[in-house]
Amino acid sequence: MSDAASRAGHAATSTSTSTSTPSSSSAIRYWPVLLTLAGLTYVSVRFFAATHDGLEKARTNACRALSPDPVPPFLQNRDAPDFQLPDANGKMVSLSSQRGHPVLVNFWATWCPPCVEEVPSMEDLARRIQNTDIRMLAVSVDESWDIVRRFFVKGTQMGVLLDLSKNVPKTFGTEKYPESFMIDSSGKVRHYFINKRDWSKPEAIACLESLR
Repeated sequence: MSDAASRAGHAATSTSTSTSTPSSSSAIRYWPVLLTLAGLTYVSVRFFAATHDGLEKARTNACRALSPDPVPPFLQNRDAPDFQLPDANGKMVSLSSQRGHPVLVNFWATWCPPCVEEVPSMEDLARRIQNTDIRMLAVSVDESWDIVRRFFVKGTQMGVLLDLSKNVPKTFGTEKYPESFMIDSSGKVRHYFINKRDWSKPEAIACLESLR
């Protein structure tokens, strides 16, 4: 090989080596950035997971704060008994038509002292769940709409329905009033409450929100 050819080959080798060095340096230079991004991603994932877990725990504790009673065995792991009853305007409303929404079903009467004591907190809850996906069905077992209307002189937002037959509460096992049932968005009974509760507590909405 001539000296010229040897010098040319040496120059080519040198050029090849020198052009690869900046690329390697750039990769090394970006490693801290990549590691930082990976770290931030990991921290973000953990943060949102912890936030979700914390929210679920808070909602579970909210339900416990309301002191629910054990759900009767015959209502567990099945759809809640369906019913269809009229509202004050004569419109028929069914429980099954609320599917996709958390529902509070309350059985009550105007002649029931603990029911009457519970009504103000029910009305407070009804106002607070307006414009949300939460529903309330307050099933009265009074004798007529006249009695119910006289009780709510200024009207109500409670979603009152009237069961003249008094048979609907029995399908839930209710014979004494008031009793309430929280039903999740899939139509299952999740919580049961014997006697009155203070539904104006923030835990009431938090518990219902957990049933979406």
